[in-house]
Amino acid sequence: MTISKSKPITLGAAIFYGGLIAGILDAADGFVAYYFAAGFNPIQVLQFIASGLYGAAAFQKGIPGALVGLLAHFFIAFAVAAIYVGATRFLPMLNREAVMWGLIYGVAVFMVMNFVVLPHTAAVKSPLSLPLLLNGVLGHALLVGLPIALSARRITSQSGFSTQPA
Repeated sequence: MTISKSKPITLGAAIFYGGLIAGILDAADGFVAYYFAAGFNPIQVLQFIASGLYGAAAFQKGIPGALVGLLAHFFIAFAVAAIYVGATRFLPMLNREAVMWGLIYGVAVFMVMNFVVLPHTAAVKSPLSLPLLLNGVLGHALLVGLPIALSARRITSQSGFSTQPA
């Protein structure tokens, strides 16, 4: 990624790139993991995400249901990136020790999503197994938290953007 010196880099760029990378990697991981664990194809995985809004009816909505799931997935990825990037303004250690905090953040995102958020939605129950649990924890650490933290550190450090609050 080449960053132009002539254009100012914003926190929005860190949120965008972190959320985009994390969203793509997490979706790819979900497609592979749920294919091997439950035989789901990518459309079914996205419909499963949409079931948070529609319940079991998401699986009857075809491609439109999958698109809702895709939009929801990326909305969450960008929101999670925005939380982390926003926190770097008040906690500079998040950028100084981005690898450690990114991994921790990814695990925290997994725990909050699965044990706090999902139980309060209409989501269909996911197949539960030790391999899916381990994949979820490790996948969120490596493929969600870490890319968000590294994007935040790279973009804010290259821009000269201060992570200290004004």
